[in-house]
Amino acid sequence: MNKNVWLLFACQALMNAVMAGQAIMASLVGFKLSGSALNTLPMAIQMVAVMSASVIAGYAFPRLGRRGGFWLGCAIMLSGSLTFATGIYTGSFVIYCLGAIPAGIGFGISQHLRFAAAEVADPHAKARAISLVLTGGLIAAIIGPEMVKRTNALITGYTFLATYLYLPVLPVLTAILLCFVRVPPAEKKVSLPIPFRSIIARPYFVAAVVSSLVGYGTMNLVMASTPLQMMMCGFGVAASADVIRAHSIAMFAPGFFTGRLIQKFGVHQIILLGGLLTLACVFVNLSYLPLFGTFMVALALLGVGWNFMFVGGTTLLTSAYSAEERVRVQATHDFIVFGSVAMTAVTSGAIEATNGWAVLNLTVVPPVLIAFAVVGWHWVARSRMAVA
Repeated sequence: MNKNVWLLFACQALMNAVMAGQAIMASLVGFKLSGSALNTLPMAIQMVAVMSASVIAGYAFPRLGRRGGFWLGCAIMLSGSLTFATGIYTGSFVIYCLGAIPAGIGFGISQHLRFAAAEVADPHAKARAISLVLTGGLIAAIIGPEMVKRTNALITGYTFLATYLYLPVLPVLTAILLCFVRVPPAEKKVSLPIPFRSIIARPYFVAAVVSSLVGYGTMNLVMASTPLQMMMCGFGVAASADVIRAHSIAMFAPGFFTGRLIQKFGVHQIILLGGLLTLACVFVNLSYLPLFGTFMVALALLGVGWNFMFVGGTTLLTSAYSAEERVRVQATHDFIVFGSVAMTAVTSGAIEATNGWAVLNLTVVPPVLIAFAVVGWHWVARSRMAVA
């Protein structure tokens, strides 16, 4: 791993830390300002904005280059934190919800840091570079909550206002670090953009999207409802926080070796292993043992499964485009993937409330089986081509 990859790792950690802090505060502030069940609306808006950021990234990176595009993302995320702060200071739920739009767009643009890592890494180390940069989420899981813990009550009468005034420091630090990263320049303008139908017809793209979408969507579907299920089983907030923390560690810690596993065993094999771990999570959750350890093990399996499928999908995607069309293909991939995440964020609670915990977990099985079929088909097809 060269210096550029490690700098992008640090940038990913800082930008993810903003989202980690926001995830803790959003529903609490939303409930205080709205006084109703609309408390989850700001986070739902933010996830839709993350999906929409793929469209903005598709226009920004070809024109501004990687560094300019990421600087734009830093500025947008900074404005989101300040808008959140304004909403808290004025007591306006509407303004607070508006802050979720730039916050989500800035975070969505920062997700392209993993693609930039693949572009600056040595050709044989793309999988390791992608995996390492995503591991920045592990550092973010420490930085974000710690900032919330230490700053939430600094301004009397305005809980979390000081936190939102401190959070802009993180995108500013990211912008400074980007000054020292050697990234690809703006792309040469092409006369005609690549048609979307051409992109989505590519086998590498199909396998990559299915892997990333199923890995991220199923993870979010189960994870989002786990705290509620734990509460129904008699566990408190502290226990839920411990399980979610373990889940976050399981999501990002494997990034230190996932790339090496892909190099050694192959990307398709690691994706399929991720799917098996996700199914193992379902099996543990359906054991009907309302124990703290049950939730801990299930969410840990889910986190590692997500890592293998998402890193594997991103690695496959790097073979689905040429240099001049990389941003359009990457943006299309992320639009589809984070669109699924936004939908699972909305549907998870509804499925849990209407059909129960068991049905919610069983909902995960069909998508994983589809991923097995698609990735397995691509694996066999590539093997036959290699032999030929």
